[in-house]
Order: sequence, then C-alpha cells, then structure tokens
Amino acid sequence: MFSACAQRSSCRAVFVSLGTKLHSEITHNGNIQIVHIAELKIWQVGPKVLQYIAKVIVQSIQLFYMMLRIAKPSYVLLQNPPGLPSIAVTWAACLLRSSKLIIDWHNYGYTIMSLTHGKGHPVVRIAKWYEEFFGRLSDYNICVTNAMKEDLQMNCNIRAITLYDKPASFFKETPLSDQHKLFMKLAKEYAPFKDQPVTESILPDDAEESVFTQRDVGSGHVTCRMGRPALLISSTSWTEDEDFSILLRALEEYERYLNDGAELPPLVCVITGKGPLKEYYNKLIATLHFKHIQICTPWLEAEDYPLLLGSADLGVCLHTSSSGLDLPMKVVDMFGCCLPVCAVHFQCIHELVKHEINGLIFRDSSELAEQLKMLFLQYPAVEGKLDLFRRNLRTAKQLRWDESWEQTVLPLFSSS
Repeated sequence: MFSACAQRSSCRAVFVSLGTKLHSEITHNGNIQIVHIAELKIWQVGPKVLQYIAKVIVQSIQLFYMMLRIAKPSYVLLQNPPGLPSIAVTWAACLLRSSKLIIDWHNYGYTIMSLTHGKGHPVVRIAKWYEEFFGRLSDYNICVTNAMKEDLQMNCNIRAITLYDKPASFFKETPLSDQHKLFMKLAKEYAPFKDQPVTESILPDDAEESVFTQRDVGSGHVTCRMGRPALLISSTSWTEDEDFSILLRALEEYERYLNDGAELPPLVCVITGKGPLKEYYNKLIATLHFKHIQICTPWLEAEDYPLLLGSADLGVCLHTSSSGLDLPMKVVDMFGCCLPVCAVHFQCIHELVKHEINGLIFRDSSELAEQLKMLFLQYPAVEGKLDLFRRNLRTAKQLRWDESWEQTVLPLFSSS
C-alpha cells in the first residue's frame, strides 16, 4: 500500500493500492481518493532473477505514471517495505512535482529478502545499498521503534521520529451479541465454529447455537455456552520470519496436559492470513491428530478480523522480525481489542509487550505450552492472569492511531 498526502480530515488524500482489500473506514471516507494499480502478470520464462527485474521495471513504470497523473500532492507518505521500486520512483516523482517525501519505516526490505536468499546474496546487497541511498534522499522519516530510530541514525545517517503503531478505532472488544453473529457466520464455512456437543446438558429447542455461544430466539438474549472451548488466535503473512512449528509443538504439549487429566479447556485455534508458506503449514497441520484441539486457517473479510480479535481469549504472536527492529502490528491490533498476548522473544518486543503486565514473552515451544497451561487453568474463571492482563489493557487507555498521528507526525506538516 502507498498513500500520497497526509491522511487528515482537513486535506485530500490519494491512496494508491496494489489490489489490497481496504477497510470500509477508508473506502467510505470522502477525503480519500483510492487509485488502484493493476497487478500485471509477468511472463514467467527464464531465470527468476530476470523475471524479478522485469517485474520491477513494469511496476516502476506503472507507479511513476500514476504519480504524475494524480493531482499534485504537497506530501507523499510511503511505507517501507516494500521499497523496491517505490522509494526511487516516488523520490523522482516528488522531485519533478516539488512534493515532500516522507518514508514510514516499518522494517528493512533487504532483511526480508535475506531470509530467502541469505545476507551475502548479490541481490540482497544491492537492495541494502538501494534502500539506504534513496532513504537518505527523503525529506522526513518515521519509524516504528526507538531501536529502529537508533539504527537508522547510526548505520544509515537517516534521522527519524518514532511513531509507534496504534490500533484503529474499530479494533475494540466485541459485544457478546456481535460475537454470536460472527460465530454463526463463520460456522457456515469452518467446522470448529459449528455447534458441537461441548456439554452433556440439554439445550432449549429454540436456542441458536455456535460452539461458543447460544442465543434464545424468542428473547434474543445471548449467553456463553457452558463447557465451551477457549478461542486462541494468531495472524500471519505466512513468511519465513514466523515459525509456526513453535505453536504447533506447544499445542501438542497442551494436548498431552489434557490427556493427563489437567483441568484445561479444549481449544479452537484460528490462524488468519495468507502467504507463501500457508500450504506448507496446512499440510503439517493435517498430520496432527488432536482430540481436544481444532485448528483452522481462514482468510477473513476486513470487517470480520477486528470482530474475531475482540471475541478471542488469547492471542499468540510468532513474529520475530527479519531486522529485529520492527514491532508486529498484529499485537497492536490485539491490544486495541484488549486481547492479552503471548509473543515470541526478539530484540525489541519489550517496547510493546510488557511481560506479566499485558501479556507474556516466550522463547520456545515448551515455554509457550507452559504459559498456555497457566493462563487457561480452570478457564473460564476470571481470577487468573488472563483476566488480569485484560484488565490492565482496559485501564491502560492507549492512544488510538489518529491521536498518535496528531501528537507525533502532524507537527512535521505545520513546521514545513
């Protein structure tokens, strides 16, 4: 995604998108004009390097043409990564149109490439040089952690301000009635959400049921089902910087706890997202034979994802960051929904997840399994740490995205 001009109610913004489905708050905003760039399929013949070069050339032409075609922006805000070819193309367009370029550094593109090709690969080295060289040509820079701010200054001679990712306003706790509607919708396609015999009690004939909730058709009153499973959620882009085998091994240990008689609830584990490694992990999941755990890997509509986060009991984050300097947006969104998180340890995760305050940090599958056991012991009782973390998130009153933007970034425009 790419946006030209500051996204504020007092100005017009042009949002350039490569086919990504956007949330309704963006699509229905009268101050935002959305321009789509067609994703052309490059002729896949010959060495992959040549195919990649051809793709970069085509995207450069498309983006440059679009940047010259839209109304002249005062500012162009560009998220990196992906920065190849967008940084150089956008810089050239800004130079021609006397616009100011702001780069929003979420990570380094070359470190992501190194996960596949290795740090010493010529393409990775070229990408590193490109990113640092054209990054220094920007007018302003924003980054997502203090650790990245220091790294940009020390290694790239780029001065940046830290703007922590914050959740949008639609990331919030989901009312029970809306939870039920969502569960019933998902039950039409995903078996773990369907009504199952989670308890031996006889339910009324006029009750509409999901595996988690039941609704009295006459009164419309929604309640949680007795003996319901706990809802565990993780989201991913299915890339090399997230090792989901850690979660799968932890779930195997959790299953053993249950088989040994531990007072733990069954689990429904939902892993959302799409990406290159999804098929690999789906095959791995298919080899697991759980009695007490069900796993599904849906791709959710933009409006449903926040509702599911706001309905879950616990989030799990396996993002380790290719650079070690960015923070997972998925955790930011989970915290917006007051959803406690177990997150895998890496260099700067402590800037977001406060161990034993709003979640837990783990280093391997065994530690994660122990944390799941501790958090879900005697679920759904509200006296444990899971409820404590949720209360802490409720009382933290973290800034929302627009408030954080006004405090941190808006002064850049007024000072220009």
